Amino acid sequence: MRTLAFDLDGTLTDSVPDIAAAVNRTLAARGLPALSEPEIAAMVGDGLHPLIQRAFAAVGSTPDATAAQEYLADYESRVAEETRLYPGVQDALDNLRDAGWTLAVCTNKPERAARLLLEALGVADRFAAIGGGDSFSAHKPNPIHLRGTIEAAGGTPERSLMVGDHTNDVLAAAGCGVRAIFAGWGYGRPGMEQGATAIAPNLPALVEIAGQLLPA
Repeated sequence: MRTLAFDLDGTLTDSVPDIAAAVNRTLAARGLPALSEPEIAAMVGDGLHPLIQRAFAAVGSTPDATAAQEYLADYESRVAEETRLYPGVQDALDNLRDAGWTLAVCTNKPERAARLLLEALGVADRFAAIGGGDSFSAHKPNPIHLRGTIEAAGGTPERSLMVGDHTNDVLAAAGCGVRAIFAGWGYGRPGMEQGATAIAPNLPALVEIAGQLLPA
């Protein structure tokens, strides 16, 4: 059995529009100015609390005790208003499944929010496991997160690959002996690909690279 674990935001989904909208509503509720989508995109990848801390810091403030949970409740209620799967994701998932891969999601987004998003986009049933940022005792880049997700999908690190657009994905993979494919189409900034086994410029290339790195 081969397992392919995907990051979510910036890898499977272009989700910054809805994340940014919820962040800006949280800021506006406190009389704070809005941030642009590119500014918020650069804050995504480390989970809920770092996102909120960075957003408030960017407008010269600090989050109060309820900000993170208010953001999360707002976001979950409107999780897929503008979020879309990247072009080619559906075909890539079909091709990987047909080639015998077991698929999983390993994301620092809270698990419930991740499930709601994947369900809204109609692809939740493609994944044998969804490991969120709050699913285990630690999250990416800690390898506990990736290892736990792979095991929940019924796989082993030796027969798995990680796909993501962030340094956290590469580091989590390295920490549990999994080769990483960097998602070149995502939100990743220059240098984040360092340490990855391969870089996929697009989703068709990802399918090919995965098969080369881990033949059936």
